[in-house]
Amino acid sequence: MRRECHPLLSGGRARESKHNHGLSPAEMDSLASLCETILPSLPPPVTTLDGKQHQPTKAVQALYRASGSQTPMPDEIAELLRKRGLPEAVFLVRLVLWLLSTRLGTFLLCGSLCFGEKWLCIKNFSSISLDKREKVLQKWFKRRQPDSKSPFLHPANLCRNVSWLRSINSSVGQNGDNPAWEAIEYCAGTDENPDQVPKERPLQKGLIHTNQETDSTLLRSLTEKGLEVTRDPRRNLCKIKCDVVIVGSGCGGGVAAAVLAASGQKVVVLEKGNYFTATDYSGLEGPSLAQLYESGGLLTSADAGVIIMAGSAVGGGSVVNWSASIKTPNSVLQEWTKNQKIPVFGSPEYLSAMDTVSCGALLTPPLMISSGLKNQNIGRNLHLHPVLMAWGYFPESNSEFKGKVYDGGIITAVHEVVAGDSNVRAIVETPGLGPASFSVLCPWVSGHDMKNRMMKYSRTAHLITIIRDSGSGKVTTEGRISYNLDASDRDNLKVGLRQALRILVAAGAVEVGTHRSDGQRIKCRGIKKRIWRNFWTQFMLPGGLCHRKRTGCFTPQPIKWGAAGWGLMKKKVLLMRMEKVGKQKACSFVTLVFCQVPWVLIQ
Repeated sequence: MRRECHPLLSGGRARESKHNHGLSPAEMDSLASLCETILPSLPPPVTTLDGKQHQPTKAVQALYRASGSQTPMPDEIAELLRKRGLPEAVFLVRLVLWLLSTRLGTFLLCGSLCFGEKWLCIKNFSSISLDKREKVLQKWFKRRQPDSKSPFLHPANLCRNVSWLRSINSSVGQNGDNPAWEAIEYCAGTDENPDQVPKERPLQKGLIHTNQETDSTLLRSLTEKGLEVTRDPRRNLCKIKCDVVIVGSGCGGGVAAAVLAASGQKVVVLEKGNYFTATDYSGLEGPSLAQLYESGGLLTSADAGVIIMAGSAVGGGSVVNWSASIKTPNSVLQEWTKNQKIPVFGSPEYLSAMDTVSCGALLTPPLMISSGLKNQNIGRNLHLHPVLMAWGYFPESNSEFKGKVYDGGIITAVHEVVAGDSNVRAIVETPGLGPASFSVLCPWVSGHDMKNRMMKYSRTAHLITIIRDSGSGKVTTEGRISYNLDASDRDNLKVGLRQALRILVAAGAVEVGTHRSDGQRIKCRGIKKRIWRNFWTQFMLPGGLCHRKRTGCFTPQPIKWGAAGWGLMKKKVLLMRMEKVGKQKACSFVTLVFCQVPWVLIQ
């Protein structure tokens, strides 16, 4: 039995009995066929020991026999598409699904694989045999075209993500368990003693849930927090008198609110996410992704080349960061001090007391633009710290390492990949990767291969390589992000990825690989040096990289100055900057201090 947690993070709520996705029966038929192809029902593997055949456990049998077309997976995928997808992406996915429901459309998208046994007999996608549908998807995943890069620009990717996410971790019973966990040797429970988990909710006294208030109770609640509120019946709104309004409670907004409140200012913070503390967390990936991440963890750039994992709760990125706090490299501090003319980064006070944090780089620019600011530089120079992953399989019978990948500390070491000039080209860390995220990030090669990979989950270790990107992006509208790597970024990612793979091989992995869409991997034992050299040189970085936007109070990355900036000159000023934009004044907060000071938080 799992310990108590917040209802929104428990995953135990009843699902909608009626879906409002709006897909036609023909489109749903194509979607269900895609789900079945991604996650097919397969015969369980039979092992032979001492000349005798042994059937797998019931849990393993259930995992292999599970199918992505089972109710309610297709409907949940359609609902997710409607709620999370951009309008043009939804249109494209529905167009593909409709084409697959017709024989001519299937021929255009699938080629000769849709031919039946009879001469010139063309079948629609759902009528094609499972093995042929699998071959179609294998071709789709290997193509380098725009519509194969995104969960929403390619229905096959969307089906893969949600089918595995729900079957592995989102679907739980009343006791908070999932039958698949036993098969993959996973335990979602925490090893913390419930009595030792902090019970405090430090922001609760200043919190107002506007979605739980009526017109009359909202006025009373605001007044009880010490705010002066007047009602405007004609316009049906409340006017709140305060010194500062901050949108977003992340490491930029939250710290700014604390500093201002400490100076005697009356501060109101507006936050769209929910407030969770230590006692609320469940460890369930499905509901946690939905509640703690922007767009449920499925936010991508406009060309779908970047997946951005941005926090969306009270605390912002600090809620979802796994407490990896790394000192800013000296080369970066020197660059900021000398090239950017910000001497504070070279001061003894900073070096002895400060860790960098970053403000809301994704949502601040759209807010500025919607507020009437016109400067063309708003939203530019967005940096995301791109990430690539490598994995290694360590079977328990052949390894000195015992236990599971989810045991032990969240992160215990960070490795710097240093160039000849002593500059750090990349850093290597261990990510916290649950089974649902594991299944979504792993490249899909076939249904059988995917289920075999899941059986190895508990002994498959991952390393991530993170770089300081020179390329940049742009965000001017909420949810629409453009981003590009430059040549040096790609080179640094390759160097970091090679080092991560070397670490895994040196640690004794019997097989290592990357998350390239073709399932790039290599067996480690008995391989000739020539084959190893070929493997090292085959790294390519096409579109579709997995990136992670790293934000948080204790996050080890430089400040994302550019996206929230608007100055005509590339001048960066520490802490608070006041500038004129036309006739308007605006304040951009980038703070380097964290204080525990009460302030009013309105959700």
